[in-house]
Amino acid sequence: MPQRPRILDELRQTRPFPSRADEALVSLLRTTDVLRRHLGRCTEESEVTPQQYNVLRILRGAGSEGIPTLEIASRMIEQTPGITRLLDRLEAKGLVRRQRCPEDRRQVLCWITEPGLELLAALEAPVAKAAKEAFRKLSAAEIDTLLGLLERLRSTCTG
Repeated sequence: MPQRPRILDELRQTRPFPSRADEALVSLLRTTDVLRRHLGRCTEESEVTPQQYNVLRILRGAGSEGIPTLEIASRMIEQTPGITRLLDRLEAKGLVRRQRCPEDRRQVLCWITEPGLELLAALEAPVAKAAKEAFRKLSAAEIDTLLGLLERLRSTCTG
């Protein structure tokens, strides 16, 4: 007799999924939420959300050149329509600075500040530990397989 899928128990769902693809989708979305909350526990002490942490990492990677707001939005792990509000909050905390582009006044350039860099440095070890902890039950080969499968899924949905 096949074992009942654990995701049904986690969600306290009594009816089976219409298909294995539906089950996989719900399981992946549930896992994403669990991982997001796991990472959030690392960043919440620093009073930044995982999305804000993502913005700070993007800005650090952009270096001294700065980066336009819309480019930040396109690089986000989790797409958000509220990039301006996200940057407003980070700027209010002194973690980023923004300036209108002198060549194109419609464009706003963003940079990470020294306190933003210091915050990222402080979060580096806790975030690395959280990632290691989250994947501790998977072997290196299983992680490689997972990465390949996720890449194939993304490529199917993005064109």
